[in-house]
Amino acid sequence: MKKFINSPEDVVTDALEGMAIAHADLLKVCREPDYIMRADGPVRGKVALVSGGGSGHEPLHGGFVGRGMLDAACPGAVFTSPTPDQILAATRAVDGGAGVLHIVKNYTGDVMNFEMAAELMQAEGVDVRQVIIDDDVAVKDSLYTAGRRGVAGTVLAERICGGAAEAGADLETLTALCTEVNAGTRSMGIALTPCTVPHAGKPSFALAEDEMEFGIGIHGEPGRARVKLEPADRVAEMLMEPILEDLPFSAGDEILLFVNGMGGTPLLELYILYRKAYEIAQQHGLKVSRHLVGSYTTSLEMAGASITLLRLTGAMRQAWDAPVLTPALRWGA
Repeated sequence: MKKFINSPEDVVTDALEGMAIAHADLLKVCREPDYIMRADGPVRGKVALVSGGGSGHEPLHGGFVGRGMLDAACPGAVFTSPTPDQILAATRAVDGGAGVLHIVKNYTGDVMNFEMAAELMQAEGVDVRQVIIDDDVAVKDSLYTAGRRGVAGTVLAERICGGAAEAGADLETLTALCTEVNAGTRSMGIALTPCTVPHAGKPSFALAEDEMEFGIGIHGEPGRARVKLEPADRVAEMLMEPILEDLPFSAGDEILLFVNGMGGTPLLELYILYRKAYEIAQQHGLKVSRHLVGSYTTSLEMAGASITLLRLTGAMRQAWDAPVLTPALRWGA
């Protein structure tokens, strides 16, 4: 195992300290329990957005804390759900009096722990809603979930709902918007290599030099099939086909096309995939009006990629275009 770490036990702690120093103008890192919040939080009168999950998927979620996205994020240990006390402390810290929306990826531990924290906050008189993100079309049930996994589509939900919250949308509106974003989002991923969890010290699975894992999860869990290596254009076709079949999308739909890297994939290669995915979308009569290309939902150092399509509405587009200022995503601010 070759990694720029001090010890497996200190990975998350050391990373949080680095984030606190690097982005002191945007966020505040709180300890015992660990969570990341906006430097200017809580924002009075604004619905607060809270998310989180296991570390190792950076910049998800802590890199998306700031104006126009999340008010707080809870980092668990690597590939491990955050604890209820983390979520409870973060929710309390950013509650601005207008309620709180929890955006939760569909993993059993995440869902359970966010629900526990929400119940405790509701007992204190705070209105907390929860939307589960389950955009992955690869498998219905996995090692980590009951039902579909929440993957890169989470970034789109956090951004769109964050933009709408910053503009003053109320909790009811944001809950409905987040639900609609999730319903219109589909993702599919593929891996060329495994990743190595620091505590494990060895790759999570083995792939031959000429193999790819099709339908991979963001924790390195298996997908639909192990297949032979293919050129980039064929990989894009393999990822787009199940996405387009699943919703399904219709000719004339306006979409956001998101090509995401898993941590070890050069941007050069992501643009090659984007080129072909864009072409396929056009062939299906879809209007690609917004896009995102880069490594935003990762799996440590895994070489791989995912493609996400979101069917856009006018309200989603307006919220997406609004100013955003976070460590990992920023425009118009």
